Amino acid sequence: MVLLNRNHFSESVVRKTISSGSPLEAPIGFSRACRIGHHIAVSGTAPIKDGQTVFYNDVYQQTKYCLALSIAAIEEAGGSLSGVIRTRVMLTDITKWQEAAKAHGELFAELKPACTFVEVSGFIDKEWLVETEVDCIVNEQNE
Repeated sequence: MVLLNRNHFSESVVRKTISSGSPLEAPIGFSRACRIGHHIAVSGTAPIKDGQTVFYNDVYQQTKYCLALSIAAIEEAGGSLSGVIRTRVMLTDITKWQEAAKAHGELFAELKPACTFVEVSGFIDKEWLVETEVDCIVNEQNE
């Protein structure tokens, strides 16, 4: 954790980063998630386990997996699923959006966060069909 300078914020706040364990974190300079105050931002999350792509050629399962990783990072940062306010689902083939939407809906049907689906030209690994990003606000009552 890092205490941020008051010049950047109206009051001193703590910055907490959550590691994905990826060897790319250091050279790129990123974390799985970052919390400042009550806000948690989860980085683009790919379908990777132990350095390998999971659920090859399955948009639905890759999306479920990415969202599960994101929620785990949110929980590690002190948040919860109920605090999720925005999601982004990036696909290499937008014609598969309904498969990703099914996975998203299974998790967020009741909560209904703001959500965006976009098509991208590709990811770092060609086996990744999807990446997700998630934003969360921590409810003070749950801290």
